[in-house]
This record gives sequence, C-alpha cells and structure tokens, in this order.
Amino acid sequence: MNNYPSIPLAQTVVRLCEEAKIERIVICAGSRNAPLTNGFVSLPFFKTYSIVDERSAAFFALGLAQQLRKPVALVCTSGSALLNFYPAVAEAFYSDIPLVILSADRMPHRIDIGDGQTIRQTGVFEPHLETAADLRPDVSHATETLLENPMQELLPKGASASVVSKIQKKHQHHNEQEIARVLEIALQRNGPVHLNIPLEEPLYETTTEVLPLPSKAWQQAPLVLDNTKIKSLTKRWHDSPKKWVIIGVMTPNSIDETLLETLCNDPSVVVFTETTSNISHSKAIGSIDVLLAPLERASEEYKRSIQPEIILSFGGMVVSKKIKAFLRNFRPKHHWHVDQKKAYNTYYTLDEHIQCSPKAFLEFIYKFPVTKTSDFQEKVLKCYKQCRQKGFDYLSNISFSDLKVFEFLASRWPTGFQLQLANSSTIRYAQLFSWPADTQFFCNRGTSGIDGSTATAVGAAVTSQRPTVLITGDLSFFYDINGLWNNYLPNNFKIILINNAGGGIFRILPGEKDSSKYDTYFETIHQRDARYLAKAFGFGYRRVRSLGSLKRKLSRFFASNKTPQILEIQTPRKINDKVLLDYFKTMDSKSIFS
Repeated sequence: MNNYPSIPLAQTVVRLCEEAKIERIVICAGSRNAPLTNGFVSLPFFKTYSIVDERSAAFFALGLAQQLRKPVALVCTSGSALLNFYPAVAEAFYSDIPLVILSADRMPHRIDIGDGQTIRQTGVFEPHLETAADLRPDVSHATETLLENPMQELLPKGASASVVSKIQKKHQHHNEQEIARVLEIALQRNGPVHLNIPLEEPLYETTTEVLPLPSKAWQQAPLVLDNTKIKSLTKRWHDSPKKWVIIGVMTPNSIDETLLETLCNDPSVVVFTETTSNISHSKAIGSIDVLLAPLERASEEYKRSIQPEIILSFGGMVVSKKIKAFLRNFRPKHHWHVDQKKAYNTYYTLDEHIQCSPKAFLEFIYKFPVTKTSDFQEKVLKCYKQCRQKGFDYLSNISFSDLKVFEFLASRWPTGFQLQLANSSTIRYAQLFSWPADTQFFCNRGTSGIDGSTATAVGAAVTSQRPTVLITGDLSFFYDINGLWNNYLPNNFKIILINNAGGGIFRILPGEKDSSKYDTYFETIHQRDARYLAKAFGFGYRRVRSLGSLKRKLSRFFASNKTPQILEIQTPRKINDKVLLDYFKTMDSKSIFS
C-alpha cells in the first residue's frame, strides 16, 4: 500500500504531478520540503534524484527535460535554496524547456518576523515564468498550532471544527484548481512554472488515506492555422528571388529530410544553419561566420546584392553575432518567424509570427514544386565555398591552439554521440567546422551563460539513449564543478576540457590586453587543472599539451567506458586570439566578393 503525505496540500501536489505524468523529480535536501520528498519517494510511479546543490540540481533537471521533452519537477526547502534555481529557470524560459518548481515555504504569518530560512518567495521568478501559483495553507493540519499563533489570519480566534472544515474545503478547492492549471500550462507551453507551497510542522508524517481528488482530462492547447494568411505568404515567398532561411536552436529531427531537401533545392533560397540547429545539408551554410566575417570588408554594392528580401526563421537563439549585425544594417523587407509559441524581433524587421511547426509551414509553402529560376543561392554559395577553402588552406599550417583543437576534434569525432557544448568560446569554435551528420548538439543558448553547462550535460547524459560528451572551457568547467557532485554519472559520460588558463574569448574582443587589470578582471588568468578534481569525482583523467599527444590519446578516451572520463587539453593562452582572427583575415579577398 502506498504512503502519502499526511498534509493535504503536499499530497495534492504529489498526486496531481502523477496524474499529469510528470515522472522525473529532482529533490534537494531540506526539512520544510519533507512532505513533498516523502510523497515522491514513496510512490513507484516517480523516478527521483537527490542533489544537494540547488543550482546544479536545477540545471541537472534542465538536462533531463531537454532530452525527455516533457516537464521535470524540482523540489526544494524554504529560504535562499529557492533562489539558487533562478539561473536554470531563466534558461528554461528562453529555451522553452518545461520545469516545474515546487518550493516549500513557511506559513504566511511566519514571513518577515525573524524566523530562519524564511524569505519572500511569492513571485520570486515572476518575469521568467509561464505561470505561477501561491497555494493556500491547510488549516486542518496542525490546527491547534495555528489557533495558538497571534500572528495568523487563516482562522478566526477560537474557530470551531465546522469553521475549520469549511475554510479547509475552500482552500483545498482553490489549491486543486491552481495546481492543475499550472501543471497544464507547463505541459502546453513548454516552459518553467512555479508552485509555492506553504507547509506547517509536523512535516514527516505519512498516511495511507487517499484524499478524494476530482478527475481531470489533461489537454494540449489546440493550434489553429490561418490558411488564408499562409496562402498569402506562400505567394509572396515564391514571388521573391532573394530569400534567407535562418535556423537557430532546434531539437534533432525537427524538419524532415525530404522537406529540408526541397528547401535547399530552391534556387532563390540560402539556408543558414548552426550546430545547434541539428540540421546539415550540402547546400546550407553551416559555418555562418566563415561567410559573414570576410563579408564585413566587402563593398557596399556587394552586400546589397546578397541582402535578402525575406528572412524566414525557425528555432531558438542564433549564436552568430555577425549575421545579426549584417541583417540589422541591411534589413530585408520582411521577417517571418515560424514557432508555435513566440517570435523575437532579432533583425528589427519582424512582421509575421506564424504559429505552427516548421514542418507544417514548409509542407504548406512547398505543396507544389518550385518553378521559378534564380541565381541567388548559387551566387552566395560560391562565395561561401571560396571563403571556406581559404580557411582550409590556412588551417593546414597553423600551430597547436584552440582553433586547431576544434578542427581536429571535428575531423575525428565518432558517430552516434550526443554533444553538449558549453557557452562562450566553445560554442563559437564549434560553429566553424563540420561534424558527423548524426551528431546531436545541445547548448544552453537561452541565456548563453557559462553557469550550469556541466550539470545540464550530466542531466542529459542520465536520460539520453546516446553516449554524451561535454566540450567545455576552463572557466565554465571550474565554475560549475558542483555539477559533478551527484550519484548519477553514467560510465560513458565524457568531458573534453579546453584549458587555455583563463577567459580566452576576452582576448578576441576589443580592449587592452596583458595588463594587470586585464589579466585579473577580464581574462581572469589561473593555473588550475582538473587532475585532482577528476580523482575526487571518480573520473578517469588524461591530459594533452600538443597535437601529437591529442592524436594518440583521443581514441583511447572515447573507448574508455568503465568510468566517466575527462580529457584536458591545455592550449597556449597568448596565441589563440591571433590564430582565430588571422583565420578570418585569410578569407578576405576582393576576388571573392565581386
């Protein structure tokens, strides 16, 4: 027989989570949340995880939800514990990942009177949520404690049993409605939601008695396409001879191969993708900055010749700053974004938000074969291929550096892996190269922060059907070291740590370099390595400092599956920026842009 929390509110939360099929629950240690913890752990339906550090726990849950594509719940105690969820909540909000935050709270009359582990939890995530609810406390639990407290306003002084029962029924009805509403929005909107749950002691008691709860039909929000509008857009689309399609972050297999083939074979369309698009095609520009960086020095006339009339965009955030800068200066007449949920005016010309899936939209506009001719795609791809070839020639002669490491990794990457990428330099270097077509890419691009990359990758690895590799920089890795503090690391989880002894991306950006101020406050130079951290967390460890050593050790790194592995690649700090900037300079040629 199942044991449930004896506190009605806690039992209601747990059972409605089960009814909504929210199976994965990440629990942070605490006392105030004990009724929730006992409820989730006691029921066989739930798969629970215990992680101490709340910030890491939240990103771990984000990684789970990222892979499962359905809500994952996070449980914490009262006080500052809740605030540590915020970076992951913001990431989930901008990346459209469903997290359900379940925060235990003190009773309302205990707030701001000097009690420990007590803060104002109501509305704490307000700007970055799909919805939230501040639930009402039970009055049938610990009734005597309530009546004895002169600060409480939940029960009138000396309330009779019938009054208590009447108020409890009112609170219970409210809570049932609000919990169901919030969970349904998490299911429909694919974003973070928050239930704040006030609980009174005693907290640890359980019961086999089941509260009567009304049955609920959980529904997905219906999506109605405006066929008249899409017909109009289809005509405009096929009448235009110059179009760009920009694909940002997308989950794998979001666009069918046949539709991608049709799109890329439209001669009036240039398709731009990134690694995080999880889309590759021989007629797509997969390394955007390889074209856009040298294009910055092309003539005004040439830039206008490849300026699109229409941008069609899919997916989430785009990494390349250069494509944003170009299109903000050379604005198209139209920008249409296809997404069931939201559309950002990234290029300052958004005029259509088409609320459907990319698949549905492409099927509609390419219902009939393309009949009109254009040389637009051919012209742009010719320049891209010439720039890319100059880049290949340059890469064959460069010394050991961050850029050389990424070129080598992409060329030797095994098939069938999931690749998690940290932010900052890592994600940008990864964009410059072609990886095996079946590699699946993920990165926290919602807020683009370095916090949480490791914890997210671990959460993803726990539930992914593929072996997972995280490529990370040294600052991201050391920043999120608590992401490894859990008991769920798969033996086939691997980390490639590119250690250039500081924040190498700051050497690429404008500003003074190699001064005491720069070294300390921008690049933040350090002498740390991961050897002893690897030992502390049970990882196998290898370190390389040259291309020859990397060639020798990479295959063994991928073959080792008895324990998680860290491969630390130490690159020379002071040459990485010059090597990268010269890479783009070598593509600068008037003969290409003419």
